[in-house]
Amino acid sequence: MSDALQKAFTLLLLIVLGLILRSKFKNKQQTDGIKEMVLSVALPSTIFIALMKVNVDSKLIIVPALTLVFNFFMYFITPVALTFFGVEKNSSTGRTLIMLLPSLAPGLSCFPFIAEFLGQESVAMAALGDVGNKFFVLIFLYVIALNMFLKNAKTEETNISDKIKALLLNLAKEPINIIIASALILLSFGVSFKSLPVIIADMFDKTSAMMTPLVLIFIGLAVQLKQKKKRLISSMLMFRAGITMLFSAAVIAVLGIKEPTMVLLAVAIPLSSASFWPFAHISAFNLREEASGLPKERRTFDAELAVLVLAFSLPFSTLLILGILSAGTFFADLPTLIMTGLLFMGIGVVPNLIGKSIMKFSKA
Repeated sequence: MSDALQKAFTLLLLIVLGLILRSKFKNKQQTDGIKEMVLSVALPSTIFIALMKVNVDSKLIIVPALTLVFNFFMYFITPVALTFFGVEKNSSTGRTLIMLLPSLAPGLSCFPFIAEFLGQESVAMAALGDVGNKFFVLIFLYVIALNMFLKNAKTEETNISDKIKALLLNLAKEPINIIIASALILLSFGVSFKSLPVIIADMFDKTSAMMTPLVLIFIGLAVQLKQKKKRLISSMLMFRAGITMLFSAAVIAVLGIKEPTMVLLAVAIPLSSASFWPFAHISAFNLREEASGLPKERRTFDAELAVLVLAFSLPFSTLLILGILSAGTFFADLPTLIMTGLLFMGIGVVPNLIGKSIMKFSKA
């Protein structure tokens, strides 16, 4: 078994471990404890390391720029796509999908297979591309989540100005925001991760290492497999994969990329699974609304749906990327890539359109 396949199975087994341990975590407080460890310790450490290690070569600025273009492309097309699936974009379901579907988690679902099939130089290029994605998921999506939260808060009778003041005060105290501010301040003074004291760097490395296993185990513990929206998520992920392949094909054609390794790299990175970081934003605002006693159906986001998206997206993207890269240069052919993209879009959309037509016909 290849190293890439072993890593894929390891990631999936961690989710399975969470499913097995569900009987040991019978109350919400226990699973919330794991989530708090992720949000307050592991995720801030991961973000700190990522920011402190950013070193963008001006000649390669096009790589993170293209990733960022993809993020925004998916962000603007997702509300349009929701109409094909009968989802209202201003609902908690719609807002949750708009937050998650444009994001990428290449570290979990993509980098191991790029290293195995395309080599370390390609991994470096992929990591550079992730710089643009990090800006999108850490900063832009946070602003979007805040805006969605405030718009939804206007429907409440509570004093909006007091709500905003309390929110900003809490945000200033959150570990993620403190760590981002600290990293930016250190970078402005020319301090990099390598120049930090060994003890400090080692502490961040070890706490960051907890993130992947904790996140995957938490997904296994928290995911509601009986939730009715499994079909919706599967269809949306199919559509996302299809439109992603067409985007990659357009980039390859416009830039005139011919080298098979670079073509496959342009295909693999955007197919990465949805990121955990938008879920962190969703969780932060969901906790505010939960503490205020707001019922689930009136909250800005659907946290349970977000967990379900992550649980489905990771294995789906992992297997898809593994299949594409293990097929050699088969998907490096532009017509093949376009046809596959259209096929995936059709698989995602057509069953829903047929279902709508049948419902309308039966009502008539």
